[in-house]
Order: sequence, then C-alpha cells, then structure tokens
Amino acid sequence: MTMDPIAVGLLAALAGGAGGELGRQAWAGLGVLVRRPFRRADSGTIPEPVVSPGVLELDRLAEDPADPGRAQALSTALAARAVLDLEFSAGLETWHRQVQAVRTGDGDVNNHISGGSLYGPVLQGRDFSGLTFTIPQSSTPPSAVQDDGSVLPPVQD
Repeated sequence: MTMDPIAVGLLAALAGGAGGELGRQAWAGLGVLVRRPFRRADSGTIPEPVVSPGVLELDRLAEDPADPGRAQALSTALAARAVLDLEFSAGLETWHRQVQAVRTGDGDVNNHISGGSLYGPVLQGRDFSGLTFTIPQSSTPPSAVQDDGSVLPPVQD
C-alpha cells in the first residue's frame, strides 16, 4: 500500500492550531500515531536504512508551525515511515482521510460578479453543501414593475 505524502500546508496549519477543536484533535491524533512503536515490515538480514519515526519532526513543527522546512521534514518522515511500517501506513491513511473534514483555511476564495444586471441570491464563500435556493420564475427585478403592473423598459447602457 502506498499513499501520497501528507501536504505540507495541512501539517503546518494543524500544527499552528487551524481548524479549531477538530484541528487540535487531528494534530493530537497524528502525535499519538507517530509516537507508536516503529514496526518494520521486513526483518530480513539486509541492513535497513535508518528512518526517523517522525517524533522529532513532529515536535519541531509544533515549535514553529510557520517554518515550511519543518513541515516538509515531517511530511518526508511520515512518507518514509509509511513505506517501512505497514501498520503505521494504514493508520496514517485513516488519519489522512479523517482530517480532510478539518477546515484549515487553506485555499483561496475569489468571487467576481459582473456583466449586466443580475437579480437573485448570491452566496459568496467556500465549500458549501446542502443548500437550496428557491428563485421566482420572473427575472424582472421588483423595482422595474410599476404600480399598475406594467414593466419599465430595460435601460440601455
């Protein structure tokens, strides 16, 4: 089983306290996982390379979450350990799937509305789900309807 490296930005954000309580729980969960005993997948006679279990890198990133080098070092240590420790790899993959729900503030939101007169609801933000809009069938703006029910002609630009 192979998995992609954990994103440096995600590790830095969690170490820095992003994501509120869920983020703190995710960071603590990673700490528990990393501190488990290292279990090598193969105990053959070929000398195995020395690989950091990730504890030092985890602690260093917690000291300075804004340092991208420390986040990269942790990501690399996690990936290397996952190759050699199958139990750790499975746990890291589970942790990574669970942490996807944590909003860490990564990603930009750029909203741009242009091009004439638009009438209807506008929702600006990021990562919305489960929303429903009910829009009236008439696209005529309420201010264009006169008291007698007639509609003002469109304004030419």
